[in-house]
Amino acid sequence: MTLQITIPNRPETRQPTPRPRNRLRAGDFLVLGVAVFLIAVALRLFRDMSVPWTPGSGPESVSTDPRELPYYAARTTLRMFLGLAASILFTLVVGQWAAHSRRAEKVLVPMVDVLQSVPVLALVSITVTAFVALFRGSFLGAEAVCVFAIFTAMAWNMTFAYYQAVRTLPRELDDAARMLRLTRWQRLWQLEVPAAMVPLIWNGMMSFGGAWFMLAASEVITVSGREEALPGMGSFIAAATSQGQVSRLLLGALVMVATIVVVNVLFWRPLTAWSERFRVEHTESAEVPRSLVLDLLRRSTVPGRLARVTRPVGEGIDRVMRVFGRSTRSAYDDRPGGRAGDVVFFGLLLAALAWGTWTLAAYFERTVGLAEFGPATLMGLASLSRVIVLLVMSTVVWVPVGVWIGLNPRVCRFAQPVVQVLASFPAQFLFIFVIAALTWTGVSLNIGGIVLMALGAQWYVLFNVIAAAGQIPTDLREAMDDLGVHGWLRWKSLILPAIAPGYVVGAITAFGGAWNATLVGEVVEAGGTHLQAYGLGAYITNATAADMFPKVLLGTVVMSVVTVTINRLVWRRLQRRAEQRFSLN
Repeated sequence: MTLQITIPNRPETRQPTPRPRNRLRAGDFLVLGVAVFLIAVALRLFRDMSVPWTPGSGPESVSTDPRELPYYAARTTLRMFLGLAASILFTLVVGQWAAHSRRAEKVLVPMVDVLQSVPVLALVSITVTAFVALFRGSFLGAEAVCVFAIFTAMAWNMTFAYYQAVRTLPRELDDAARMLRLTRWQRLWQLEVPAAMVPLIWNGMMSFGGAWFMLAASEVITVSGREEALPGMGSFIAAATSQGQVSRLLLGALVMVATIVVVNVLFWRPLTAWSERFRVEHTESAEVPRSLVLDLLRRSTVPGRLARVTRPVGEGIDRVMRVFGRSTRSAYDDRPGGRAGDVVFFGLLLAALAWGTWTLAAYFERTVGLAEFGPATLMGLASLSRVIVLLVMSTVVWVPVGVWIGLNPRVCRFAQPVVQVLASFPAQFLFIFVIAALTWTGVSLNIGGIVLMALGAQWYVLFNVIAAAGQIPTDLREAMDDLGVHGWLRWKSLILPAIAPGYVVGAITAFGGAWNATLVGEVVEAGGTHLQAYGLGAYITNATAADMFPKVLLGTVVMSVVTVTINRLVWRRLQRRAEQRFSLN
């Protein structure tokens, strides 16, 4: 008898078919479509920017036809991003150099102090001839002037933020970079830029808003003694304001707010969410910012493909940059260099300053007379009083708000676009309403101008405090909760020391930005009505309108001297104290 055991046949298990590596996903088509659209728009705008042009042949104002607003918004946005790219390059070069070279720091930091206080109108007046000559016969000359004006509204704040972040690197990261014998190029991109990413992005947003604030001054330039308006939102604002067209002005405000929101959703929001990876913490935050655009890019294969294509280029640049040597000296090594070299360097620097001072004094004596410094200095002191009041008000109001936003990612998600819209709102939009309010209340522009100045300067404090509060390590906050430390004791022992370096940077840039804001806060004109305050901003604005360059330069010199003096005596001392006592390293 034979026993047969029948084993049922097992169903064949089908292995899942591997997805081809080169297969595009659904999200890839959306990413590629948006990229192609943006490139096509940029190429079209570049074509319009490079048309033949003769200085003095353009219109003094643009059309206020609402149908032109989308085109104006696109032209302005492109200029803003060109200015941002130039500002990032300037920041990495100047901020890096100042942070690592004691001699360069003595020159570059005061230079940026001076430049941030120089009014946009003065810088444009000085450089317009050079840009027009550089692009002779092309409208690119006028566009370069406008982009340079936008650059001056962005670069200084970002440079200070990067310089401060590199100066306050955590000591253990600095030691690790030296132990790994990173090259200077590798240290820049693998340590210093990532460590500075959070404050750099937040200050980049603030600088972007500051450029929106100065749009009217940027897109209406003076060439050969004649005003020329470039197509854009700033020139539209100026035209609608001068003609008293309130409905067109409100429509322009809506389009500008929509543009700012779109830029925030597509650019700044993904960047702030992505920068969370660079926070230095021992414990992970319970809630991190999110971005739908960033999630889409992470699911897409397009960034990975681009990275694989460009990797050989990056490796080649890395090999070339090895000639600059390795990072062997600690960032905390404050030992002075060669004494003889210092004597030669600072001797040449003092000689150059003496020669420049003598040359300027001789120029002013020939043109406006040295006695003009008296009235200009008094006007500078009047403007300084407004700047101080503005800074005190900004500190009292926005430090608590900035801490609240920075410590609450959920609040930050909704507050970020709102704050950016408020920071970007040009003061020219409000000129008609300010004139009506001041006329009705009887308040002088000497006081009311502080409100207009605040629209362009107070946000530097807020953005820097948000960034500083957001970088407070989660483990320190949880330790405070476990110990039951709340209220004023928590502020005194954790929050105020942690935000001190960021606040000082924000106060320095707000101080310089407030001087620039005097140009729009001390002279208000709309619908045929002209109001003027007593101050240096009004002095420079009137001199620019009258094409009196010597007075523009004299007012700029007075403004720069006052700013640098205050920075040297007050702000830089506070900055060094904040770095030494309160940095989280």
